[in-house]
Order: sequence, then structure tokens, then C-alpha cells
Amino acid sequence: MRASGDADTIWVAALSGAACWLVIYLLLPKPMWIYVFGHELTHALWTWLLGGRVKKFKASAKGGHVIVTKNNFLIALAPYFFPLYAILVVLLFLAGHWLWNWQHYVVWFHLLLGAAYAFHLTLTWHILKNSQPDITQQGYLFSAVIIFLGNVSVLLVGIPFLTARLNVLTAFHWWVKGTQDVVLSVGKIL
Repeated sequence: MRASGDADTIWVAALSGAACWLVIYLLLPKPMWIYVFGHELTHALWTWLLGGRVKKFKASAKGGHVIVTKNNFLIALAPYFFPLYAILVVLLFLAGHWLWNWQHYVVWFHLLLGAAYAFHLTLTWHILKNSQPDITQQGYLFSAVIIFLGNVSVLLVGIPFLTARLNVLTAFHWWVKGTQDVVLSVGKIL
């Protein structure tokens, strides 16, 4: 994090956005319809991305489903690691910056991005407390590994992209090195 950029324009803003969302999450009713819509839309987007078609789409506060012509573990588990609303914040800012030079709004962008990513994390955690067909169909252990690695991959690609200070390979190297250090430390304890 230290090498990734200015704390005041990136990390303070992103963490403030996450904190704002956390207060909303804890004190107000959860916006499940918005989450479920994004969850099901993520299934649909990944289906299209991988060459399938969407036959039916339903989303409500009580749940939803998508009927698709192609399904695999990436399509089934994508909503748990692909932060759709955070990606939309990035795309909207990039378009606004390209059209209107939004350089002066970078702090607000990081604030909204922090809130959107916290939205993804908290509501994903919230729904994972209940049995999810996506998870049970793929198996709990396999799903947990894919969701973990998917979220780490999003951060390993996203942080260098957003900060423009490090490249993805450097971030990946740091992650591998940190993981190796943890495993070696645990090995010494055992």
C-alpha cells in the first residue's frame, strides 16, 4: 500500500467510502434488491463473456435467478468475486474523465469506489450466511478457494490499475512473497 500512491487521494478516500457504507449497512435496511440485481446481472455478464446466452432474468429483494444456455464454475461463482458496482464506478469515472477531464474529482472517485467495494464485500458476506445454490452446486471447499482467489485477483489487478504506481506483476510478486512468508512462519510454529 505504501508504494501504491498518495494516502490522501487514494487510501483515505477509499477507506472513508468503505466506512460510510459500513455505517449505512449496520444502521439502515439492507438494499437487497440492488444487490440481488447486481448478483444476477453478474451471472448474465459472465455468461455472455464466455459465449452463452441468457434466456430468463429475475431479481427481487427476496432473491433471483438467471436461466442461461451455458454454465460453469466461473459463471456460477463470479458474483462472489467480481464487484460489479465497483467496476461500474470505475467505468463511469473513466468515461467522465475522458469526456470532461474529471481530474479534480479523483478523491470523490476513490470515495465512491471504496463504498462500492465495501457494498460488494458486506452484502456478499451477508448472503453467504444462508445456503446459496451457486455454492452448493460447485462444492463448499472448491467455491471458497475460487472466491478467495477471485477476490485476491481483483485486488491484484485493481490496485495497480487504480494507482498507476505499480504494475500487476509487482503486486503479484508481493502477494506470493507475503504468502510464502506466512506459510514459512506457520511451519516454524508447528
